[in-house]
This record gives sequence, structure tokens and C-alpha cells, in this order.
Amino acid sequence: MIEFDETRPKWRQVEEVIRGRIESGEYPSGHRLSEVALEAEFGVSRLTIRKATKALREAGLIRTEPGMGSFVR
Repeated sequence: MIEFDETRPKWRQVEEVIRGRIESGEYPSGHRLSEVALEAEFGVSRLTIRKATKALREAGLIRTEPGMGSFVR
């Protein structure tokens, strides 16, 4: 679990951590982002994870396949 800065939205902070992992190669192309695993790791709600992944999708870093999940591009 990360320590959150209470002056900024949690979803934005989660998005920044995941973005960093994608950019560093920790999450390589094709890596599946499990909402359940991310919820547990960050200690946040599914809504928070969905807002973070939406921002990553809009930035072109991940793709979402209905019924399959989200994957790093």
C-alpha cells in the first residue's frame, strides 16, 4: 500500500504509480492489470482504480477489452 498525499485525488496518485511502472517496463506490453489485485495493493475502492485506468486508457497507455480486462499497450 502506498502512502497517499491527502491534498490530491487518490485516483490520480494511483494512475501516476501505474504509469511509472508501465514507463519503467515493470509492466511490459500485454501485462494484464487486475482491478482486484490493484484494489488490494493500493487499499482503495474499485471506483478509484477505474478512474485511474480510465486516465491511462485516455493517455493511450492501456487498452480495455470488454470481458477480458485492461492490458498495457
